[in-house]
Amino acid sequence: MTIPAEILKKVKRIEIDTRKLVNNVFSGEYHTKFKGQGMTFSDFREYVPGDDVRAISWALMARAGKPYIKTFEEERELTLMLAIDVSGSQEFGSKNNFKGEVVALVAATLAFSAIKNNDQVGLLLFSNDVELYVPPKKGKAHVYRILREILFFKPKNKNTKISTALEFLNGVLKKRATIFVLSDFQDTDYETAMTYLEKKHEVIAGLVQDEAEFNFPDVGLIDLQDSETGQTVLIDTSNPVFQAEMKAKFKNEFEGFAKKLKKSGIDSFTFEADDQFHRSLLTFFKRRKRR
Repeated sequence: MTIPAEILKKVKRIEIDTRKLVNNVFSGEYHTKFKGQGMTFSDFREYVPGDDVRAISWALMARAGKPYIKTFEEERELTLMLAIDVSGSQEFGSKNNFKGEVVALVAATLAFSAIKNNDQVGLLLFSNDVELYVPPKKGKAHVYRILREILFFKPKNKNTKISTALEFLNGVLKKRATIFVLSDFQDTDYETAMTYLEKKHEVIAGLVQDEAEFNFPDVGLIDLQDSETGQTVLIDTSNPVFQAEMKAKFKNEFEGFAKKLKKSGIDSFTFEADDQFHRSLLTFFKRRKRR
């Protein structure tokens, strides 16, 4: 399929914008920070005293008349899966970018880091349903396709149900993967599905937030529309009670996000919908490096 010139131009711009981060800032930070590496069968060799008897191939020993053990080698390649929220709340932004646009930059940084390391990258776009699934593959052309979908895919739904996406990945991913779930997590009851997915894979939750969500600007009387439900209400943004309630609401949600996932053993990080997203991502990598 031929990619329209304007789409290709934007994808190339994102590659240019994130290339410096990938080549310089994140060089050496991406790989080995994940526990996604496993062991794959390599060959058989004759048993010698001291070998683990659990590695003996009893079927081969029956044919050969002497014991052989299975040998394994470490998998150097990872499978990186990007699970990205495309619900209506991603269209919110009080600065230069919507939340969804900054999520695309984070995803691009991770994707280009992966292919630089010769890893596979896959994509899942979700709302309250699975909107699009792109199986993991290697190569820059594949990453271009992933970025094109993140930037220009038009979801059918506006609501959010994270557990649906997690349950889908648990069923479709057969090889162990590192899964980044990038969302504003404006949802509930997803912790159980995330914990269950973590048993087979490595799950990392990235929370995108906008400063205006917890420091709502004073712009007087406005009609405020919920981007997911479409419901509109008239509010007085200058009202101190409204300001305090909004700040408390999002503060509790953001703090609860980290606490809930930490309790479930899920690693997480937060980043703001601004031009400094890379700082949060780098801090996250460096924190893992110290473990």
